[in-house]
Amino acid sequence: MKPQLTDLISLETLDRDGALREQEDAVAGDTRADLFRKAGIAGGSLIASGVLFGGLPALAGAAKPSRRQDVAILNYALTLEYLEAAFYKEALAANFPGDLGAFATLVAADEAAHVKFLKRALGGAAVKSPRFDFADTTSDEAKFRATAFALETTGVAAYSGQATNIKQVPVVKAAVSILTVEARHAGAIAALNGDIAGRSGVTPNGPFDVAYSMRKVLGIVGGTRFIVS
Repeated sequence: MKPQLTDLISLETLDRDGALREQEDAVAGDTRADLFRKAGIAGGSLIASGVLFGGLPALAGAAKPSRRQDVAILNYALTLEYLEAAFYKEALAANFPGDLGAFATLVAADEAAHVKFLKRALGGAAVKSPRFDFADTTSDEAKFRATAFALETTGVAAYSGQATNIKQVPVVKAAVSILTVEARHAGAIAALNGDIAGRSGVTPNGPFDVAYSMRKVLGIVGGTRFIVS
């Protein structure tokens, strides 16, 4: 039997020089605020309305990619996946009808699988999930449709934005394997929202997508006020 992607990426396979275990020790002993201060990113758009976006060990985007940076990128991805998984899990209680309900069920399972995979890859270096408050975006059908599309397209832009910052091939493969699924999610909810015939939903940026920096994504997500602690 061929090994699965989940068997090829783990803390052990990534941490050949011990850098990630140093980062794991830092995560274990620090609060989210401490981690942001150490990374030098405790201000500006990364904190929106007093809401701190999660405990990332470092801000990915250094001039030279490194294994230490890879763990920061994986934790960044994990925090986004925590948000999406929680959003869709809560939305299942609304029992949306027809294809929309089927979409919510499928995507909830996908996002939960992404969380499980990233946590397994990071081991003890994985950040903990923040607490979320989605208000009525998971129960009001119109708001759910709009929010689901916004989350999926932002996720695609977030993964795309880190592609050139990743050092190790297994991490690239892991990121791309999630990116393509997130893109299909975005296309599916665009179609369900009636945007399949126009670029407003399916290809909002034209024939080429736009990659977002980590700073921009954290600003967008922080602005939703979904993350409460």
